[in-house]
Amino acid sequence: MAYAADLREFLSFMTAYSGETQGLAALSRVTNRDMRAWMAETRSGDVGPRSLARKLSAVKSFYRWLAQREGFEPTAVLMTRAPKFTKKLPRPLPVEAAQDVLDIAPLQSIKPWVGQRDLAVLILLWGCGLRISEALGLTGADAALPKTLRIEGKGGKERIVPVIDAAREAVAQYVAACPHNLHEAEPLFRAVRGGPLNARTIQKTMASARMQLGLPASATPHAMRHSFATHLLHAGGDLRSIQELLGHASLSTTQAYTAVDQTRLMEVYAKAHPKA
Repeated sequence: MAYAADLREFLSFMTAYSGETQGLAALSRVTNRDMRAWMAETRSGDVGPRSLARKLSAVKSFYRWLAQREGFEPTAVLMTRAPKFTKKLPRPLPVEAAQDVLDIAPLQSIKPWVGQRDLAVLILLWGCGLRISEALGLTGADAALPKTLRIEGKGGKERIVPVIDAAREAVAQYVAACPHNLHEAEPLFRAVRGGPLNARTIQKTMASARMQLGLPASATPHAMRHSFATHLLHAGGDLRSIQELLGHASLSTTQAYTAVDQTRLMEVYAKAHPKA
């Protein structure tokens, strides 16, 4: 378990650094300088800033619990700042690669209805920009997909999502082939034995498809949603509209897609700006 391993590393360092066993008294005396020394030592072992931030989070969680239990002041630890790191940019698939995934994904199962199910889910990700949790959250009441869906996303935020014909057709074919009764109040997408479909199953289907197509490990179900946004941007969609379609609370989240399509943005700028 990463949490336990991170704590063991921290305690081992503090024992060697202070020259005393890390009992309650020693732990309660840890200072800002001690924390900086630990972080510097950890970074020297080729640990990146993202991993160091995770380790620091584990230490802080431990200290919150220990301080509450034993009644000492953990400010020196809790006030330690995590290192800054660059957030990973979305890694969308080219249009041709996304289409190839849709072509080959249904072939990953020997059961035709399962292949149609997986295709329907992936089209909802790429064609409608749904999160996988949102696609799997559809119920039997959505079996006949309308032209727009009311989706409740993160934080209970609702948005209206247009449904492309390809998605409606794919879901209709899955519904016709599914051997299970799709009651209105129950999940639309079912596992082989009839229970709710797990996201892990779609991830495995995607993994098999990308291996056959020679795509990178970044080609995940979530990458299909990234691709939805980037392909819309490339086709001339504006960020505000894409933000609404994706259900992002902040435009800054959507703006991450601009970094992966700078060429297109420069083209739009050159054509649209009055002084370009």
